[in-house]
Amino acid sequence: MSNTKILLNGIIKENPIFVLLLGMCPTLGTTSSAINGLGMGLATTFVLLCSNMAISSVKNLIPDQVRIPGYVVIIASFVTILQMCMEAFVPALYASLGLFIPLIVVNCIVLGRAEAFAAKNGIFSSGLDGLGMGLGFTFALTLLGAVRELLGTGKLFGLEIFPESFGALIFVLAPGAFIALGYLIALVNKLRKA
Repeated sequence: MSNTKILLNGIIKENPIFVLLLGMCPTLGTTSSAINGLGMGLATTFVLLCSNMAISSVKNLIPDQVRIPGYVVIIASFVTILQMCMEAFVPALYASLGLFIPLIVVNCIVLGRAEAFAAKNGIFSSGLDGLGMGLGFTFALTLLGAVRELLGTGKLFGLEIFPESFGALIFVLAPGAFIALGYLIALVNKLRKA
């Protein structure tokens, strides 16, 4: 598979949210605004990129009996680095995302890519796969957050587009996440079949 195909695979063909329907917990829990979606997506992209490359580089050193726990330790190390950096440099975003940052360790996208791709491919290809999946995840979270923020508050990335009184509060709440995600998945499926 070419490098371009590996990179674009996670963004288009196998988008973790719109196509594979993975990582629904952070998708629904953190996308009340576009900035939260973007922040969570970039955080997950960092972990995907670094853990894929690290796992690919040590895949032959980890015995099969402890493969999954070994991967989890590697992923947890990068999540810890990310968590400490976010708390130090972007405390508002860190406070907004809260518990979802440490939960990246058990995100099925991250562990799934480690097992399905990084454990079987080279470091460079694994890095591209992590970057592609991460960018696809970031795109989906940002789009969902933007739709919910716009329909719920009349804002987009915090900028007022129309008065908040015209917004529908349900889109900022949990049921709005399900509604908006359902319509976006339907739209993506329609576009993929066209």
